[in-house]
Amino acid sequence: MQPVIVIGAGLAGSEAAWQLAERDIPVRLYEMKPHKMTPAHHSPDFGELVCSNSLRSDQLENAVGLLKEELRRSGSLIIRCADATRVEAGGALAVDRNAFSAAITQKIRSHPLITVVEEEVTEIPREGEVIIASGPLTSDALSDAIARLFPESKYLNFFDAAAPLVTFDSVDMNSAWFASRYDRGTPDYINCPMTEEEYDAFWTALVSAQEAEVHGFEDAGVFEGCMPVEVMARRGRQTLCYGPLKPVGLRDPKTGKEPFAVVQLRKDNAQGSIYNIVGFQTHLKWPEQKRVFSMIPALKDAQFVRYGVMHRNTFLDSPRLLDRYYRVRGSERIAFAGQITGVEGYVESTASGFLAAVELARRLKGQPAADYPQETAMGALALYISNETVTQFQPMNINFGLIPPLGYRVKGKRNKNAELSKRALDALAQIVPEQREE
Repeated sequence: MQPVIVIGAGLAGSEAAWQLAERDIPVRLYEMKPHKMTPAHHSPDFGELVCSNSLRSDQLENAVGLLKEELRRSGSLIIRCADATRVEAGGALAVDRNAFSAAITQKIRSHPLITVVEEEVTEIPREGEVIIASGPLTSDALSDAIARLFPESKYLNFFDAAAPLVTFDSVDMNSAWFASRYDRGTPDYINCPMTEEEYDAFWTALVSAQEAEVHGFEDAGVFEGCMPVEVMARRGRQTLCYGPLKPVGLRDPKTGKEPFAVVQLRKDNAQGSIYNIVGFQTHLKWPEQKRVFSMIPALKDAQFVRYGVMHRNTFLDSPRLLDRYYRVRGSERIAFAGQITGVEGYVESTASGFLAAVELARRLKGQPAADYPQETAMGALALYISNETVTQFQPMNINFGLIPPLGYRVKGKRNKNAELSKRALDALAQIVPEQREE
């Protein structure tokens, strides 16, 4: 059998390659790293998390928790590696990023049916099955080739930003404490409180701080789920207090009260020696980041091991171009996966690679298509990006708003979401014969 070409060894490409190989389909996986790196890449390993956010909630009352559970039960490589390298983060699935990428790389490189080719792809293969998972920072040459594939369409863009990292030893724990919101799970977050006066000074400095030059940047082009903290702050003095700095569910043990604002830090490695400033994606100049973020009392002497960065992300106008299996309409031998399709988030990218690969494997084996209904998170996401009635297409995280309502009343949001998740997992059990029950 002719190998399937998979372009890109990020989360979507690695998942796609693994699912094909596990179904006895040979794969040639092309990855331009380490010979060519994008500004957001730092490691030669596969599945690199270029943004230090966690893989988000692991609870079934949350839509991304449902999506992870669907992938987990379906034998996802990415979720298996995440579970194996997780670090405590309350109800979230956070990982040691280096160990996570190393685990994915080892699995992919050791699979007998996956051949890794370390070179840049500059043209879309003219024949054979292809999954393009080149990511939101697709190289210029391949981007041009994709543009030629869709001469009557165009790429869309938004800006993505990553948060700074600080060392644990440099955090003033006399001004902070460990806790998870509402004391859920283990107390894994460092909480850095601010009084109203401290917050006002911080906010004033933040909204007037100097930004790094980013060609073409406009606030309207910033994806809401990864908005720079300074852009959010400019929307109003109290905006951050209802966003990443909200104090709700966090009581300062020194006062027994909720502070005016709280900055949270989350583990970025298993050793707990490096922490991410949660929600502080930014494109401020590096000296400005040091100056402004050090105004947070617990971070007054913080050692920054990485400053926040910002880069342009590119995605397709997928509703006009792709079907529900992420295949190109009218040229189904070519499929796309990952953030380039307009799914937003690490877990969502993994799901797109999984579904594209499973469907391709079934087609190559002469099996009927796997009908992932909208009641499942994977199906809902795929149907969103392929919905031709969507006129203002924007990147989308999975959410329960994409999933049809139950049709009967359930009291309480969490109970309703739990019922939606139960319905989804029951439906999943009827779809994929390869599904693995926990």
